[in-house]
Amino acid sequence: MKIIARIETDMPDKFGIPRQSGIVNELTGRIIFEPEYRVKEALSGIEEFSHLWLLWEFSENKREGWSPTVRPPRLGGEKRKGVFATRSPFRPNPIGMSCVKLERVEYTKELGPIIHVSSVDMMNGTPIYDIKPYITYTDSRPDAIQGFAEEFIDYSLNVNFPKDLLDVIPKEKQAGIIGILRHDPRPAYQDLPDRIYGVKYLNFDIHFKVKDNVLTVTDIVKL
Repeated sequence: MKIIARIETDMPDKFGIPRQSGIVNELTGRIIFEPEYRVKEALSGIEEFSHLWLLWEFSENKREGWSPTVRPPRLGGEKRKGVFATRSPFRPNPIGMSCVKLERVEYTKELGPIIHVSSVDMMNGTPIYDIKPYITYTDSRPDAIQGFAEEFIDYSLNVNFPKDLLDVIPKEKQAGIIGILRHDPRPAYQDLPDRIYGVKYLNFDIHFKVKDNVLTVTDIVKL
């Protein structure tokens, strides 16, 4: 297996990253190919597609050995499910997959072709092993049963982001952090109204707390 590219995103840390791609459409990324794969012809026809599959490595979740069961975070960290019945990053092979929207392809002299994507759920610097087009007639199954994931489709928090703090974030990046906070970065098994959490976004550490389904941003520290 060879790393063909790495993705640049606004998320420098794994805490707070959306649990699935497509949840926060405003989160963007740039796919930068490794020198060996900076070949324009390798992307011929890719712009005919609106979405792509990315196969990548959970590079920050490597462990020795593996467990046949895991605790999905949305189940509160108490109930166990089979590792192959979840999308947990703690797998025998730490491979992730994401369906992202293809925004455009930029051709540069220095870095070769750069793929701009949105709806990402990956940390900055994540290694990518493969890129494939998303094809509706085979990849979309509207009648599919989604198991325990079904009950969390509409889960979200109300976000109270004071304007003076929100204005610290570049305007074009504000929707991304609001989307991250709306989908609750906390471990699902924690419900501590007085606890202050911090999520890193761009070069900021954004502090917040959650009470009665309302997430309130309390401070922003520039890193």
